[in-house]
Amino acid sequence: MNPHARKVLQGVVGIGLAVALLWWGLPYFAKTTWHDIGAVISSVPISHAIGFQALMLAGLWCYTFTFTGSLPGLTQSKALVVNLCGSSVSNLLPGGGAVGLAATYAICRSWGFSRRATSTSVVVTGVWNVLARIALPVIAIAVLWFSGVTLPGALTDLAVAGMVTGLAILTTLVSIIASERAAQAIGRGLDAVIGPLVRRRRSESTMRISDLVTDLRGRIKHVVGRAWWSMSLGMIGFFAAYYVLFVLIMRSTGVTLPLNLLFAAYAIGRLLTTIGITPGGLGVTEVATSVVLVGWGADPGGAAAGLVLFSLFTHLMEVPLGALGWLLWTLSPKTEPPAEGEEPLYA
Repeated sequence: MNPHARKVLQGVVGIGLAVALLWWGLPYFAKTTWHDIGAVISSVPISHAIGFQALMLAGLWCYTFTFTGSLPGLTQSKALVVNLCGSSVSNLLPGGGAVGLAATYAICRSWGFSRRATSTSVVVTGVWNVLARIALPVIAIAVLWFSGVTLPGALTDLAVAGMVTGLAILTTLVSIIASERAAQAIGRGLDAVIGPLVRRRRSESTMRISDLVTDLRGRIKHVVGRAWWSMSLGMIGFFAAYYVLFVLIMRSTGVTLPLNLLFAAYAIGRLLTTIGITPGGLGVTEVATSVVLVGWGADPGGAAAGLVLFSLFTHLMEVPLGALGWLLWTLSPKTEPPAEGEEPLYA
């Protein structure tokens, strides 16, 4: 099977699995029915829905500060366009994050940003995203522990796995930035593991990952040292706005759990969005989060309805907004990027 056909098949299977999980899995595991879910959703006023949409857009606007911090010269409005375009692609395809990154790269290049600056931005924002989504369950565990709440085994396992993974990523990143010797050692280790695979597929390749890591170290160190606070505040604002949105939606569907439990459920959902078997973790996120909410005593119909609405505003609504973003990018003036060899060392 050729690569294009394989991607199409993966897309069809992923979307089919997401639909199955939502249509059958959500009411089954939440111990409710679609009739009850629909009744709760229909009771939510239109004015609330408008407010939910506005809050979702506020969260996306906060995230633009992460983009502008990682890519000097990018304006807030252009960062919002990049975010909308990349997110819409990521939410349409299983493992769409890679396609979203490619879209982000192409858009930024069309506005005149160099390869070095764009690729550095992609790496830094990716790391910030992963660390934030992994940190949320760890914070949730701490909040619940101090509240004296008994933790479900699945939540504890997720938090521990997230903490271990997050510490590994953070340690690697800090080591690469702080020490050139550590960066070279990590690069040589990656060369030993990944190098043979690269040469097997491209025998003519002379790429040394150790050289790439050393080069990337200088670029990341420059960006992080200059704008870590802007990128961090943008990420915090984004997740905070979405948490407030999650709470308001749950309250509107009759879920009255304490805020610490809602935060834990929200944190689990954000971590599960990184699962690539369905677009944006759709279906997997809702089913797992519904089990947690209902297990903590939430009304099954209200919990499932709230999760459907939250996914509608944070996942599905990004698709039409992404179409608008692609239109705005098409109409925006383009700038020829610098030729290879003429790119600045640090943009």
